[in-house]
Amino acid sequence: MESRGLRCFLFSSQVAFHLQPYRGRSDHSVHDNIKYIIDRYGDHGAFYKFTSSTGNILPLFYIYDSYLTPPENWSDLLHPTGSHSLRGTPYDSVFIALIVEERHKHDILAGGFDGMYTYFASNGFSFGSSHQNWKAVKAFCDGNNLLFIPSAGPGYIDTAVRPWNNHNTRNRVNGRYYETALQAALNVRPEIVTITSFNEWHEGTQIEMAVPKKTVTRLYLDYQPHQPEHYLELTRRWAEQFNKEKETWLM
Repeated sequence: MESRGLRCFLFSSQVAFHLQPYRGRSDHSVHDNIKYIIDRYGDHGAFYKFTSSTGNILPLFYIYDSYLTPPENWSDLLHPTGSHSLRGTPYDSVFIALIVEERHKHDILAGGFDGMYTYFASNGFSFGSSHQNWKAVKAFCDGNNLLFIPSAGPGYIDTAVRPWNNHNTRNRVNGRYYETALQAALNVRPEIVTITSFNEWHEGTQIEMAVPKKTVTRLYLDYQPHQPEHYLELTRRWAEQFNKEKETWLM
């Protein structure tokens, strides 16, 4: 679901919001967005809430392209002493920023965010999406009481919409690329792993069921020689592995 910069992330049968950039987005408009969402959906059983290590149960929001707003502006919204802070109010939540460049981790901390996620499914596309950097980013987050949420993807090819971006294409290798990303995520022992994405066919990151299909202008990706639900099965298997390993991390 997507509307005016809002996209929903699914957590089993629950939903979290992904706030996309939109014209005029600012710390003030995000304040209004959060208030509207919680007033409208906060009591719904399908509204995802995160249980922190301290036992707090709060809504969780991902802020895409958070770096477009200066950290001092985010600080007014996300620090307890900010001029229009959400902290300690009925709209307090867990706010996750996007890390693209290495310097963003310091801006995210200064802005008062609760954590960072990597989003992009193309390993090497950005500092944040490069698997080799996740251990260092996780260490930074651990040292500053932040959540690190790595994002895994099954592959990447967006040349149908960005013909110039072929260098960021990542072959699926019959599922091995996806499993490599998921293993890299589990290696840093995160509390949450996100998957990019369920159905973004234009960027070649879909994991929903797929059968061979060709139109006059496009040949769609399929998962042969595997079955149409191959990536859903891999997702189920790795989710089970994640939950099993997470239990041992918390012991």
